[in-house]
Amino acid sequence: MQEQDLELNTTEADVPPFVETEGSVADGAAELAEARAKADENYNKFLLAMADFENYKKRIERQFADIALAGRRSLLQKFLPVIDNLERALAVDSESDGLRDGVAQTLKGFGSLLAGEGVKAMEVKGQLFDPKLAEAIGTREDPAVADETVVEEAQKGYLLGDDVLRPAKVIVSKNS
Repeated sequence: MQEQDLELNTTEADVPPFVETEGSVADGAAELAEARAKADENYNKFLLAMADFENYKKRIERQFADIALAGRRSLLQKFLPVIDNLERALAVDSESDGLRDGVAQTLKGFGSLLAGEGVKAMEVKGQLFDPKLAEAIGTREDPAVADETVVEEAQKGYLLGDDVLRPAKVIVSKNS
C-alpha cells in the first residue's frame, strides 16, 4: 500500500534527472584524495606546532628555574662573609660574655636561615683534596698524613644542595 502512495505522490518532474558525465566520478575521487592529503598535511603541521609549543614551555620553565636559582645563589653568597666575620669574632678571646652570647646567637640564626635554604658547610679537613670542592691556597709538609690531604681550612666552603656555593680555601699536605 505504501508503494501505491509513493507512486501517487511522486511525479517525474519531482525527480531530478541523473546526468552521467564522463569523468565526474573520477574527478570527485581525485578532489577527495586531494582534500584528504591537504587535511593530513594540515594535521601534521598542527602536531608539529603543538610539539614545538610544548618544547617552548619546557625551555621557558627551565630558564625561569635557572634564573631563580642564580638569584638565590647570589643572595646566599652575600651572607657567607658575614658568617665568616661572626665566626672570627667568636674565635677572639673576649671578656664580655654578653657580647659573645649575642654573636653566637646571631651566628646560630644565620646558620638556621642557610640550612633552611639547603646550604650546608663542607667538612674538608682531613679529607683528600678535591679541586671540585676546595681551592688550595698553600701546601705544608706533614708526615703524619698522606700527600694531598687537607691539613687546614683557611675559609669554610659551602654547598647549596649538591652544588658548590663557595669552595673551601685550604692548605694541603705535600710530603717530599
